[in-house]
Amino acid sequence: MTAAYTLYAKPGFAATTIERLCSEARISNRAFYECFGGREELLQALHERCVEETLAIVAKALQEAPGTLAGRVEAGIRAYVEFATADWRRARIMHVEVRRSGDVLAMSRQRAIESFALLVEEASADFPQAAPSNRRLVALGVIGALQELLIEWLLSEDQPGIDELVAVAVHIFYRSLGSG
Repeated sequence: MTAAYTLYAKPGFAATTIERLCSEARISNRAFYECFGGREELLQALHERCVEETLAIVAKALQEAPGTLAGRVEAGIRAYVEFATADWRRARIMHVEVRRSGDVLAMSRQRAIESFALLVEEASADFPQAAPSNRRLVALGVIGALQELLIEWLLSEDQPGIDELVAVAVHIFYRSLGSG
């Protein structure tokens, strides 16, 4: 999994063969197939691990956040952005390779989005005045915006700073929820 974590992030899933994975991990192809059914299954396991770790970090930040909507939005976004960007491989697997893999991670990606949308909905539930009638659609929209900001961070030659990413994402989230 360690070899795949690096290789699937760069050069990417499509460019990483089982032979290259096994060579990098110093295992035989047979040993690989004893653990995984193929490259796709390994990518899914990596993606799900990244998502689970990130969800746990964001959930903890939301629990510890001030009891205001602004406090929760800031804490949740900062936790997400800082954790995702702390390891470029994690950010790349979660935001670039998940899309480039096509159907391989479609269901895993959808489950991740659903989980993050639920966190957003729950974090803003105590503030009924802070969202249009369909809080779920707002959550999905702001998650998409955050994903695009992280893709920009990953692929841009002139990377925006983490504080700038957080500030922009907080602005988008807060405005989308109808507050401020």
